[in-house]
Amino acid sequence: MSTTLTGTDTSDRILDIAEHLVQTRGFNAFSYADIAIALKVTKASLHYHFPTKAKLGERLVDRYQSTFLAALASIDRSSDNAALRLKAYMAIYSDVLEDERMCLCGMLAADYVTLPEPVKDRVQYFFETNEIWLTTVLLQGQAQDQISFTGSADERARFIVSALEGAMLLARSHEDTNRFRMVATRLLADFGIGE
Repeated sequence: MSTTLTGTDTSDRILDIAEHLVQTRGFNAFSYADIAIALKVTKASLHYHFPTKAKLGERLVDRYQSTFLAALASIDRSSDNAALRLKAYMAIYSDVLEDERMCLCGMLAADYVTLPEPVKDRVQYFFETNEIWLTTVLLQGQAQDQISFTGSADERARFIVSALEGAMLLARSHEDTNRFRMVATRLLADFGIGE
């Protein structure tokens, strides 16, 4: 029997399930029916909270971005050492993979061509904010002789994000998280950071 959903906690429950579905299947591989079944409610109840899948996608990325930015702020508060910050950043990705999930925005990027425009914009913004944060960490770390690298900091930041996202995909396709750890370890070594 289906029930009607009300309240903010319901929106959060819908988002929790949708986030899990995107991180494990992709945006185009789930429907409102999947969420309704998981929550034991009608699809109409879901449409009350998120009238369209595009609106759901926008809210998903906004929430994920907010959580990710909070994690980056926590890393900044915990240390001013670039090496420790980079290790903590890579641990975010590793923890998601260990939970048998993928980066939400990485999964959305795989579906990019078919995403609604507002979701595309948010995915781009997610990666841009990550690159900006990493660029800042790299520049500060280089200025304080905590890390070393060649090339520009913004190029290295883009490389880090690309390598981690790609490493997640390959680790998943081989069902081997060690593949991800190998790439993360190599990235750190390229900055003169040991385990």
